[in-house]
Amino acid sequence: MPAVPHQLPASLIATLPGHYYTDPEIFRQEQERLFESMWFCAIRSADLAGPGAFRTVQVGRENVLITRSRTGELRAFLNICRHRGARLCVEEAGEVRRTLQCPYHAWTYDLDGKLVAAPNLVRMPDVDRVEYGLVKVTLREWLGYAWVCLADEPPSFEETVTGAAVERLGDAAAIEHYGTENLALGKRIVYDVKANWKLIVENFMECYHCATIHPELTDVLPEFAEGYAAQYYVGHGAEFGEDIQGFTVDGSEGFAKLPAVAEDQDRRYYAITVKPAVFINLVPDHVILHRMFPMAEDRTVVECDWLYAPEVVESGADVTKSVELFHRVNAQDFAACERTQPAMASRAYRKGGVLVPSEHHIGIFHEWLIRRLGGGGAGPVH
Repeated sequence: MPAVPHQLPASLIATLPGHYYTDPEIFRQEQERLFESMWFCAIRSADLAGPGAFRTVQVGRENVLITRSRTGELRAFLNICRHRGARLCVEEAGEVRRTLQCPYHAWTYDLDGKLVAAPNLVRMPDVDRVEYGLVKVTLREWLGYAWVCLADEPPSFEETVTGAAVERLGDAAAIEHYGTENLALGKRIVYDVKANWKLIVENFMECYHCATIHPELTDVLPEFAEGYAAQYYVGHGAEFGEDIQGFTVDGSEGFAKLPAVAEDQDRRYYAITVKPAVFINLVPDHVILHRMFPMAEDRTVVECDWLYAPEVVESGADVTKSVELFHRVNAQDFAACERTQPAMASRAYRKGGVLVPSEHHIGIFHEWLIRRLGGGGAGPVH
């Protein structure tokens, strides 16, 4: 871990130094060695309802186009025309009838990425229409989301993605009980956070701050007021308060327990971090999933989905009270991260800060990051 100018007490360990949150070169390395090399949760599969629907997302330094083919499968490509490099789809989302056409020179691709038309293409019979098709990006679906990986040889999905759930919950089947891939989107809120993505991850991983800034959450989950987050213990779920009926902003009743949620999972909250940038929150009647899109060293876009049983959404049931609870948590957390970001450039944080015992697991995250960056890359950790 980072060295400090004096010996720390045994109860404290050092954080990353401040420049890890402000240095554009470190952010560039994170884009290359994390976001462009690991599995990245891009979109909810159901957002692309039918053939020709598409969405574009930023993954590291690359813009990725995800579309649904004529046969119903999801496909992912770099959003770059193979002719002169123009961005193929300039909208964030939309729908085409049969083909994707570059607005610059009208090179045209089918929904499987094959080049199917271009001005004067018939006079160029030597142009291989597959070879000059869109550059494909590896895609997997899990929990009802499309995960993409830009690496030529993607890491094991089972070890790095689904394995994170096993590592956290201690049971491969535990997350499957929530049937997330079959749930319906009840609400989506997009947050534009003026803070480094790592500050958001670190905040989500600990609850030392919960008693200070999350009064609604600690009312529902009283043990969080003690400072130990659910992620501190393998397999542990924070238990609802004795008088709490549901995971709602006022503790009132929510919805019926999801069908396969086990009895020992009822009235409990579980949190999972899938590195580098996904949070999964599990409660008996719904699932909340955060996807982070790091845009700059001091800016992160977070998309947060609230997912419910299909019959809840289809019935038009009011989900406001359950949405409002975690929306307040998000707003409180992101405000804290935005208050922290400016200090990362201060001389007071040049050597970093410290982690108390209930935050020591964040040190493991820091060690993982340093390994991924090859020891720091942009400069020694000091």
